[in-house]
Formats: sequence, C-alpha cells, structure tokens
Amino acid sequence: MSLHIVRNALYVDVADRVRDLIFSRALPADGAKIDEVELCKVLNISRTPLREALKVLAREGLVRLIPRHGCFVRELSEQDLDEIFPVMALLEGRCAYEAALKATAQDFDKLDALHAELERCASNGKPDEYYEVNYRIHELIQNLAGNQWLSGPANDLRKVLRLYRQRSVSVPDRMAQSYAEHCSILAALKLRDAEAANALMQSHLLRQREALRQLASNATSQKGGTAVAHSAT
Repeated sequence: MSLHIVRNALYVDVADRVRDLIFSRALPADGAKIDEVELCKVLNISRTPLREALKVLAREGLVRLIPRHGCFVRELSEQDLDEIFPVMALLEGRCAYEAALKATAQDFDKLDALHAELERCASNGKPDEYYEVNYRIHELIQNLAGNQWLSGPANDLRKVLRLYRQRSVSVPDRMAQSYAEHCSILAALKLRDAEAANALMQSHLLRQREALRQLASNATSQKGGTAVAHSAT
C-alpha cells in the first residue's frame, strides 16, 4: 500500500503568506496598491502563483482587483462596517447558541485556558496579543457549534473584519470591557443557556462596532484640531 502526500498548490501557500502580511500590516495601508513586482521578490516567487493567490484573497474580500489598474488592499468604509457587523453579530450569536448546547467538559477546559490567557493580556495592556487570543476564542466557539453552514460565512466575514476589528481594543478601557463581555458569554455557555449566549455574543460584536466608531470619531476630531492649530500659526 503506497501513501501519497498531498501538497497544497503553490498559490494556496502564497495566499496564506500574503494574508498574513495584510493582517500584520506589513503590506501598504488600507486602500493602497500592492506592488506585485516587489512582493514577488520578497516571497521569491513568479507572478503566476501571486496572481492566483490574489484572486483567492479577492474572493475573501481582503483585496480588490481592478482590471488594468492592479490590486489594492481592501479599504472598508464606515457604511461597510455598519452593514457587516450586524451580520457578523447574527452569525456569531448563532455559533454561541449552538455551542452552548453541544460543548463538552473538555471544550470548556479549552475555553477556560484561553480566557485565562485573555485576562493576562488585558491586565498587562497588550492589545495585539489580546486580539489574537480573542480571535482564537471566537474561532473555537464557532467550531464548537459544529455547523458547516455557519462556518463558511463566519470565516469569510471574520477575515474581512480582521482588517479593522483589532483596532477596537485600542480604544481606552475597551480591553477591560471586552474581557468582561467574554466572561459573561462563557458563563452563559457553561449554564447551557443558549438564548443568553446568543444575545451576549451579539451585544459583544455590536459593542466592538461602537468602539471602532468612537475610534474613527476621535481620529476625525484630532485631524480637525490639527488643522485648526495649523491655521492659527
């Protein structure tokens, strides 16, 4: 009996690497054009697998491919965020609902360990680390729901929102609030209270949207203040 090792097509690996570059902000800022020639040099690949990889990322909503103009990192407007977050709240709320009914004692042990890590990140004021653990918790709850029809849409939107969602924890006191919300969700899951888990998860997502809105408002105010200061000199 012979065993065949199945390897991913090169463009799949390239898509993974470019996705990581986008999430780590190693690529240009939102809306900026991707320098494909330079990226090929960095990744030591030809243009063909890169172009195929960019098509994958375009389907995921992370980049925009504009014929004869190139590829651009996705830039979400405030309206985009207003439309996406309520949908994501519904999806993740349903994940929490189903997870509350299906999770095992071993699953709760995993959630407890992640929440302990989350608390450490919040206490130490480490937003980047906090966000990564937070991301893993949301993924785990989705996996515990065990619903393939939820997983696809949730995964796609989670990737898009990762472009912005991480910024919400940079709002003053948001990490502490987010951690408290997570504790409430965990408590509802352990009580097998599916309705409460659903409602709390939806509220958690919508509060993240409010944090991003506050961040955008603060940035606008700061720009306005800078403009006034310059005009007065």
